Amino acid sequence: MKLLAFVDLHGSLAILGKIVRLAKKEKVNYIVCAGDITIFGDSMKKLILKLDEAGIPVLMIHGNHEDQDLLSALCKKTKNVKFAHKQIIQHEGYAFFCYGGGGFSSKDKGFEKWSKESMKQIGEGIKIVLLTHAPPYGTKLDLIIDQPAGSKSIRQFIKLVQPKLAISGHLHENSGMTDKIDKTKLINPGPWGIILTV
Repeated sequence: MKLLAFVDLHGSLAILGKIVRLAKKEKVNYIVCAGDITIFGDSMKKLILKLDEAGIPVLMIHGNHEDQDLLSALCKKTKNVKFAHKQIIQHEGYAFFCYGGGGFSSKDKGFEKWSKESMKQIGEGIKIVLLTHAPPYGTKLDLIIDQPAGSKSIRQFIKLVQPKLAISGHLHENSGMTDKIDKTKLINPGPWGIILTV
């Protein structure tokens, strides 16, 4: 399965145009956005419609810059962009675990409860791709001036479940960074987008 992942676009239609062109050229199965496609919600409709034009399934979660309900409502009006917060999207032996928002707390009880319940829906042998806005704690993806600022709840889930891949963002300083927790590859794809094969 081939993905184009991006995060923290913060309203750039020029960069989004390049992402759409790259996704078409590479014939990806999914475009995945880990949140903050806007700057405090500005031009949200225009950005979502531009993504929809790609004609490729898009999994979208909100960051700390988007209103969850507004983003969900806009995605429902499109053909290809799915608001995936708190959803599990299954595709050919993979399951996307999608959880948006946050990024400022080391513990997220909402994520902990949702992820625990969601694991009950996953059959044997299914590989998990975790999509969150907040990065896991204690990795190269969450360092700010050598201090970790990520989510301990997300790290705990990764340690327990061992997803194939965990995509996140939020901390712009770490755009493009990769790391690992045990067997799980971690990536902050940044605003320009990265092609990933899982």
